[in-house]
Amino acid sequence: MQPLIERIESFGSPRVVLIGDYMLDRYVYGDTERISPEAPVPILKVLRTESRTGAAGNVARAIVALGGKVGCVGVIGHDPAGEELNSLLLADGAETASLARVNARPTTVKTRYVGLAQHKNPHQMLRVDEENTQPLPEAIQRSVKASVHGLLGDKPVVAIQDHNKGLLDNVNTPKIIAEARKAGCVVIVDPALIRDVRRYRGATLLVPNRYEAALASGVDITDENSLQRAAEQVLLAAEAEAVAVTLDREGIFLCKKDGSCQHIPTRPRAVADGTGAGDAVLAALAVAMASDGPLEEALAIANEAGGLEVERFGVVPITRQELIDELNRQIGLRGRKIMLRDRLEKEIARRRQRGQLIVFTNGCFDLLHMGHIRYLQQARKLAACLVVAINSDDSVRRLKGPTRPVIGENERAEMLAALECVDYVTIFEEDTPIPLLERLRPDVLVKGGTTPEVVGRQQVESYGGEVKTLDLVEGLSTTDIINQILTQNTKT
Repeated sequence: MQPLIERIESFGSPRVVLIGDYMLDRYVYGDTERISPEAPVPILKVLRTESRTGAAGNVARAIVALGGKVGCVGVIGHDPAGEELNSLLLADGAETASLARVNARPTTVKTRYVGLAQHKNPHQMLRVDEENTQPLPEAIQRSVKASVHGLLGDKPVVAIQDHNKGLLDNVNTPKIIAEARKAGCVVIVDPALIRDVRRYRGATLLVPNRYEAALASGVDITDENSLQRAAEQVLLAAEAEAVAVTLDREGIFLCKKDGSCQHIPTRPRAVADGTGAGDAVLAALAVAMASDGPLEEALAIANEAGGLEVERFGVVPITRQELIDELNRQIGLRGRKIMLRDRLEKEIARRRQRGQLIVFTNGCFDLLHMGHIRYLQQARKLAACLVVAINSDDSVRRLKGPTRPVIGENERAEMLAALECVDYVTIFEEDTPIPLLERLRPDVLVKGGTTPEVVGRQQVESYGGEVKTLDLVEGLSTTDIINQILTQNTKT
């Protein structure tokens, strides 16, 4: 993992030219209910509506989140949806000067109706598409090629995402790729679900998923042997340098022009929503391949980006720091779990986007012992994410006297972060965790059995959260341990 972390840290701010189908995604969120048990059609009571970039726009957002700079090349309509899409791209940090505005072709809009089960957990009920997929006129194609030509001067990575909506065809796409390669650019293609991948001939790397590779090769992929045959057929047809077939939880299968093939595995994930995984993979590859290093490393980084994406509902860009944190977690650098409240608030929001519940507990945790560990393990069973907030040294002294704490706040935080059951640790200066609870709004607040009154109960219950008291682990307490040590020292 360490080489991947070093590779990500060396990314810099690479420039990417992103050619593809830009769309507007609208999300309509609401509570679901049925008029009666006999009524089969659910009713969605709308709570809010959001607009986001879609398709190539998702890739653009992901590139920016990873620290890259992106110039968008494609076509949108001269309509309100097109203006909204352009504004969203600019707000995300993308460059849109090369997006052609077309009068006779409306902007593609996809509207997703999302129900909130139990008012919390989102699930997509229906998607409605408004689009025109007819091939673009030759004059617009020439304009697109001219836009690409104008962006190649500084040798960016060129990423192509094809949804087969009429922008990329069998005549002009190979010409765009050839010009980019002649200019010294790496060209990465996320192909459409089509039979003829000669449209992408000459690309550096093709990244089809399993179904795209099976259709393009004519090979029914059932095992690694058939997978290799399919990848080799795609490689031959596209005249590419390499093909990387994405396999969801099984990782990526890489096949190179020199005849070498290998499987690059990934860690299985709890899938909240598969939407956007391919976008995250393409963005990570574009940014990673702009830096020096083996293709295999770039694919391993893309694996991680795609894995993090499927843990979230909807398309939420993966940041460079999130990738680094994820890899650090995998190699056991638990210090990355310790966070100030600003960053912790963002992490909690990210977890909630995955549909996860948050459990919160707090205390001094001075002289960490088995009673603490068993208590924290019980707390972690209540939700998918456990946040532990500890009193600062000054706060402990105010609560327990001048001789405490025995262990300093940084060491206490690091020991707690080393526990597998703990997801995040934060330190608070106040005498109570109430300001932190009001900001993080956990789903469950837990305290140990010795606490007569749970501080923060009123705040948590006010927004519908739960408060739970866990059983005391008999015979284990910090005070008892300190007294036992003092007694032993007195005897000696």
